[in-house]
Amino acid sequence: MDWTHLLTVMLHTLAQNVTSESILFHDKLTTSLSPPGAIVRRTTPDDAAQLLSHELDSEANWVVEVERKVAAAGGVLFHYNRPYGDIYMEVVEPFRRRGLGSFLVQELKRVCYEGGNVPAARCNPKNIASRKTLQKAGFVPCGHILTGTISR
Repeated sequence: MDWTHLLTVMLHTLAQNVTSESILFHDKLTTSLSPPGAIVRRTTPDDAAQLLSHELDSEANWVVEVERKVAAAGGVLFHYNRPYGDIYMEVVEPFRRRGLGSFLVQELKRVCYEGGNVPAARCNPKNIASRKTLQKAGFVPCGHILTGTISR
């Protein structure tokens, strides 16, 4: 029995109230999404005001621009397990449901690979829109981050 199986058995034997905190995703499919009029580019200092006004992450390194307006922002985080890059993004409300989030995720996957890294992602199990966005961009679920209480 390998350690992942052992941990799973221990979790289900000793823990109560086990819930999924996050769904983990790995890249499985190469996509070629290209929403009309959308471009992905690195952020510039000139984007700061738009990022702030749309309540987007001011630390984002990439944006999707539509008609010279920032429609989405995101990036790749290497905060816990390099070479795995945790892709994140957010789309401004008026631009949602146009495929821009999946387009940005697709391009962030490409950026990740070009840097010699491995793209990954996660989302809250209740966030159906995020899950569909990630899957449309070629990610597939590969696990869950589980939490629970240990019984004695």
